[in-house]
Amino acid sequence: MIKAVVFDLDNTLVDFMKMKGEAIDAAIRAMIDAGLDLSYDEVKKRIDAIYKEKGIEFQYVFDSLLSDIFDKVDYKILSAGVVAYRRAREAALVPYPHVNMTLYELLKMGMKLAVVSDAPAREAWLRLTYLNMHNIFDVVVTFEDTNERKPHPAPFTLALKKLGVKAVEALMVGDWAERDIIGAKKVGMKTVFARYGDTFDTVISGGDYEANDIQELVGIIKRENSGG
Repeated sequence: MIKAVVFDLDNTLVDFMKMKGEAIDAAIRAMIDAGLDLSYDEVKKRIDAIYKEKGIEFQYVFDSLLSDIFDKVDYKILSAGVVAYRRAREAALVPYPHVNMTLYELLKMGMKLAVVSDAPAREAWLRLTYLNMHNIFDVVVTFEDTNERKPHPAPFTLALKKLGVKAVEALMVGDWAERDIIGAKKVGMKTVFARYGDTFDTVISGGDYEANDIQELVGIIKRENSGG
């Protein structure tokens, strides 16, 4: 009997890569307009290298970029990039189709809801609050809660403990097979691969189910709970 649904956040509830791409694009163009004397492609290449080294959630990417170029931070250029990034990020930060209606349908079915994300707590909560989802979930587990990233069992185990359900009573929904699906299966959870959010061209997800649209979760849970 499924009693709880646990979601990854980025590329499962929200199209993180689309948001990130549009925000970086806007920031690069704004910095060049403010006086950064490099081509768009060169700046993009440098930013991609910083994210590869520091991680996609690194908060000082533009500071690092400008320090590398000028040996100091040019605040005129930095401020242009930061403001453009934030404006574009907010415009692009939207949930996938049918996310809100599905979450409320799951609540009506009596499901407990949780998020397990590798994102830093501040960034995860900012995204949830901006999307007006911060009051929907019973539990939110971020990197700081366990200092372990998926597929380590700790984030999943903590979410289950806080939800008060057994692993077999919870369904994990995520877009990253190697982290979300494998990690959840390690602790005994049923899994749904969010095919609609896949950015890796995954061929074999290993999930118990696959969803091309998040609203398919409703039918999957009904099937599970009817013994079908």
